[in-house]
Amino acid sequence: MSVLLVSGGYDHQICFWEALTGVCSRSVPHPDSQVNKLKISHNKELLAAAGNPNIRLYNINQRETQPQKLSKQNNVNGNSSNSANSEVLATLEGHKSNVTSIQFQQDDKWLVSSSEDGTIKVWDIRSNSVQRSYKTNCPINEVVIHPNQGELISCDAEGRIKIWDLSYNKCSATIVPEDADNSLQSLSVANDGSVLIAGNNKGHCYVWDMPNHTDATLLSPLAKFRAHTTYITKLLISQDSKNLATCSADGSARVWDISDLNNIVLKQTLDGHKRWVWDCSFSADSAYLVTASSDHFVRLWDLSSNEVVRQYSGHSKGVVCVALNDI
Repeated sequence: MSVLLVSGGYDHQICFWEALTGVCSRSVPHPDSQVNKLKISHNKELLAAAGNPNIRLYNINQRETQPQKLSKQNNVNGNSSNSANSEVLATLEGHKSNVTSIQFQQDDKWLVSSSEDGTIKVWDIRSNSVQRSYKTNCPINEVVIHPNQGELISCDAEGRIKIWDLSYNKCSATIVPEDADNSLQSLSVANDGSVLIAGNNKGHCYVWDMPNHTDATLLSPLAKFRAHTTYITKLLISQDSKNLATCSADGSARVWDISDLNNIVLKQTLDGHKRWVWDCSFSADSAYLVTASSDHFVRLWDLSSNEVVRQYSGHSKGVVCVALNDI
């Protein structure tokens, strides 16, 4: 299946990109609001776009002529003749403010969302209805699905991490790191469930060891490090669980070696964006990183050379979210 790269932002547009050529193959209007977050379903049939306050589901019909991958062999310099067509399938209504994160369950049967209204909602994709709703007393900045698919993990503006047990339908644990009065902006869980990392609005990252079991409440604090000197907007663990990407208001993205959690090392700083870097996504082989910035650009970085190998230009305002599926 070919590379699917999508971006959105403050211009109320969703752009589908031919990843290898940098051409915007289709621009879809998102009239409700700015686009806060984008997620592609695992089967590449659905695109979820989070706005204010609704979530729109788009049907992705992709006509392929030749399979293409982000790989060292083509170094993203090949030609793409794919086209992407989208249509709105449903609008998920229920949040009262900005939707801050969305994620599909591994079988694409449901998705979870968080919002500045202090709620987390679990949506049944088949009926487009809310199946679970959890309430907190402050804005929730991100929620992710634990690899065991039975728990949700959220971070919020009061600096807390909460574990939500779907089986018991309740919050099973609250974790409070150092500097708990600082908002936790983003978090990520390794695909193997071994580690949880969260970042705050002061540039700090917190690392928790998560042993190989199904109980995500048994978290052991492991490390804290300064990733940036200012606001962290997004952090993401690579699919091979060896690298961590952090994005910041300082205009950079950084990649960290987390293969040894007792010795986390900065591998590279990706400079070049002129304004805040809001979002990022790793390629499936962890060799590339896509970044989105307020400077209107999306960039594709080759992490082996620290170079920009493709820049995507088409948005008329800041780009705050990007989604990549090249599996």
